Amino acid sequence: MAWKTLDDLELDGKVVLTRVDINVPVDGDGKVTDTTRIERIVPTIRDILAAGGKPVLMAHFGRPKGKVVPEMSLKPVVPALEAALGQPVKFASACIGGPAKEAVAGLKDGEVLLLENTRFNPGEQANEPSFAAALAALGDVYVNDAFSAAHRAHGSTEGIARLLPSAAGRSMQAELSALETALGDPVRPVVAVVGGAKVSTKLDLLGNLVTRVDTLVIGGGMANTFLAAQGIDVGKSLCEHDMADTAREIMAKAEEAGCTILLPTDVVVAREFKAGAATETVAADACPPDAMILDAGPETVAAVNAAFDTARTLIWNGPLGAFEIEPFDQATNAAARHAAERTREGALTSVAGGGDTVAALNQAGVADDFTYVSTAGGAFLEWMEGKTLPGVAALEDD
Repeated sequence: MAWKTLDDLELDGKVVLTRVDINVPVDGDGKVTDTTRIERIVPTIRDILAAGGKPVLMAHFGRPKGKVVPEMSLKPVVPALEAALGQPVKFASACIGGPAKEAVAGLKDGEVLLLENTRFNPGEQANEPSFAAALAALGDVYVNDAFSAAHRAHGSTEGIARLLPSAAGRSMQAELSALETALGDPVRPVVAVVGGAKVSTKLDLLGNLVTRVDTLVIGGGMANTFLAAQGIDVGKSLCEHDMADTAREIMAKAEEAGCTILLPTDVVVAREFKAGAATETVAADACPPDAMILDAGPETVAAVNAAFDTARTLIWNGPLGAFEIEPFDQATNAAARHAAERTREGALTSVAGGGDTVAALNQAGVADDFTYVSTAGGAFLEWMEGKTLPGVAALEDD
């Protein structure tokens, strides 16, 4: 897949409508508590300025459902944006109409403008042509730097891209390049780690991966469902017994595709799920009837690490155990650290993403050592599921 980037657009003297994701956590005092998403858009804004463009930032915040909700204004994000960019950021009290037009018209070279929450307008999520046209009328070119919103066909992510010369921003470009490297045209062998609580939430993901990767490591609560589907008693473990047929279908599909599924061969069990709970390590088929499987055991971790040793590409989504509580984080930590070591050695391209994954890698202290860690949740998963993302498709280089 090919898509245009900033380098393909003429930006000098142009108003550059730039879709960003700054839907960041804000505390009760209106202060941003995590600036990760803001930091990721800085290279795009700086490159637009360096090319002589005038960046006009569009973003959503929260879920106001098409109405003006003062608590969901983007204005409190301005100080954090200014700190990250090292310069003042102007703010328009609306994303279309008079206030937006006036603010854009008054923008001087070298200045940055942020428009108010696009979701204050019902036309955003409905992707109404009139709303997209009103946005497009504000600028000359469009840049999308919000991969995390690319799975939504909204006015500011898809509609506007059909109306103006469009390209991916630097953060979007890095994300797409990483995912293309991991799944589009990867260096083999490819290993995928998929963890999480339920098989039912990752059916499309598992179904796509078994046809695309060489080894699929299944961890977390969903591994219990696969064990149970093989007739193994998993005691009081989290398990979707009604998904047994589906699990068997996925295993059959993997066998047909030549994909090896790696399930736990030993497990860490406990009678209660709390920090410091008494644990024991047993064979995967020997879980006591009154116990819960809460982590993979050392034998399983060794097998996972051995798979990493022969792999050239790794895709990681989800933990191997209940990593939020010690000591059930040991398998995830150990495997993540080994993957990081292989990556540092230049032997492995590692791409990770999705909700708990980022938290787990941060907890293991290795997020910075992976080749790429995506902060996108739904968009990352839908890409891994093989789905077309509207915001990306709109940028494709015909």
